[in-house]
Amino acid sequence: MTATAADPTTSESRTPQQVWQRVRGLLLAVLILVVAGVALAAVRTGGQHGRLDPRSADPYGSRAVAELLKDRGVSVDVVTTLDEATAAADPDTTLLVTGPNMLTAHQQRLLHIATSGSAGRTVLVSPAGPSVARLAPGARPEAHGPVTARAPRCALPAARVAGSADMGGVHYGTDERDATACYPDGGLASLLVLPEQGTGDTVLLGSPDILHNDRLDQQGNASLALQLLGSRPHLVWYLPSLDDPSAAGGRDGGTDRRDGTGGEEGGESDFVGLIPQGWLWGTLQLALAAVLAAIWRGRRFGPLVTERLPVAVRASESTEGRARLYRKSDARDHAAAALRSATRIRISSVLGMSARDADSPAALLPAVAARLGTPGSDPGVLLFGPAPADDAALVLLTDQLDALEREIRTS
Repeated sequence: MTATAADPTTSESRTPQQVWQRVRGLLLAVLILVVAGVALAAVRTGGQHGRLDPRSADPYGSRAVAELLKDRGVSVDVVTTLDEATAAADPDTTLLVTGPNMLTAHQQRLLHIATSGSAGRTVLVSPAGPSVARLAPGARPEAHGPVTARAPRCALPAARVAGSADMGGVHYGTDERDATACYPDGGLASLLVLPEQGTGDTVLLGSPDILHNDRLDQQGNASLALQLLGSRPHLVWYLPSLDDPSAAGGRDGGTDRRDGTGGEEGGESDFVGLIPQGWLWGTLQLALAAVLAAIWRGRRFGPLVTERLPVAVRASESTEGRARLYRKSDARDHAAAALRSATRIRISSVLGMSARDADSPAALLPAVAARLGTPGSDPGVLLFGPAPADDAALVLLTDQLDALEREIRTS
């Protein structure tokens, strides 16, 4: 039976059921990948917390040093707001600020006011830009260098006992005579200790690497970390958060969020560093799966091969279906080229020529002219001419090709 244009089983129209059957496998695979990625991200996030988190056991967490400090009798409390951090500042407390550059200018000033008169120790991890001037007046960031094993080269007892440690990152300079500069690189310290009132001091740590789980057992990292953080019986581990209510304070003045030159507040850590690693890994895996799926769906198929059709299809049906496709896409040029090519092949066989010569005007046209003698129309225009301009011209071309072929066969 000849398929009609209204037949839903033709290639011109697919039913919703056919479309669903075609894409349901891909949609199911995408759904499985999304669920697996979200589940993996949730699991990894729940167990790791983040960088420099004393509850995190991943390579960039700090659970190892926190446990060692507890074994030495140092109590460790984790806080996430500025109010909790400033309230805990006292002579018996070491305040570790893991992200000083995340704090607004208003928060940094409040933190410095609270710690400068506490007579305790404040450890700032990788402060940079204007943050240094607000949190540790008298120091300034000068350069940035790689983290590598360095010798202390200073009189600080903690550094001399620890020996070489993985230091680097931000390098600091100072004009304070009582400051202690350790682990220098090019004359600049990657560990700087500034004395405060009484027995208090502020420690600028250029790089957080000695606090990471995966580096604690290397060089003298563990010794240095324990001595810097364990000099007081109480350690407050401050992990700044973006939802801290104190971050909204002082913004109406228009200067707290920017430095004196009008630029964004110096040293705010990038947003990516605040995202839990579980979500980053999950997103990366989903992106990789999407790329692989795109490659799979867009792969090149192999060369065409002939195979037996499951049913017999009459030539008239194939011709009619192909003609409908040409008409639907207004491909008169392709239709005319197919008609002319078929006519040339049939004519060349009548004239005793090879199929290769059928596409050569220089070989075919002289043979056609010799066979016809005085043709009624120009065979060159019919067999190798331009594409017809409309459907009527295409029908006329078909009739003329048929007439030319009959004339050659009967001449």
